[in-house]
Amino acid sequence: MQSEETKLSDELEEWLTSEGDKTVGGLVEVFRERSFAVLFVLLLAVPALPLPTGGATHVFELIAILGALQLVAGRDTIWLPKRWRAIQLVGQKRERFLRALLKLIRRLERISKPRLAFLFQNRAGNIVFALLVIGGSAAAFLAPPCTGLDTLPALGVVLISLSVLLKDALIAVLGLATVAAGVTLEIVLGTAAIRGLWGIL
Repeated sequence: MQSEETKLSDELEEWLTSEGDKTVGGLVEVFRERSFAVLFVLLLAVPALPLPTGGATHVFELIAILGALQLVAGRDTIWLPKRWRAIQLVGQKRERFLRALLKLIRRLERISKPRLAFLFQNRAGNIVFALLVIGGSAAAFLAPPCTGLDTLPALGVVLISLSVLLKDALIAVLGLATVAAGVTLEIVLGTAAIRGLWGIL
């Protein structure tokens, strides 16, 4: 179980509700070596909710992909263009998303414990993590807008990122299965849609 003194949900809530910069750049400065995983959680949390976004979250998915590519390259901190660093992560329109995210994190914290923690503490593990983030974020990005098909890939990335922060391989497996289910659903429904269009034509 997570120690009461080191709960991610408490750290995240404290940062989100405190005074000061609540931008992507501000998060990177506060969480430093954990900023990759924390940023992936916050960026993909919005499309992970079962609500149509109309493609509005595509920039979040692109930021996640760029960050993951830097993790593959071995960077310790995230570099982002100034415009992206200035993106606000909080605000009235996003409060419900943040509440739902904190609720999810607290549920996972109650059941999680270090499982195969060594997988998350080496270079190879970081590369695998980054590649999974790239795959899940790309799947969410490519999902047709207003279909909700970005939900499962994005949720998978959130779970995989939380598994890194909690050092729990079981959550990583759950996240991987969620990404796989989302990609499969996109392929199946996408193929059906294409066949339907060909049938009409």
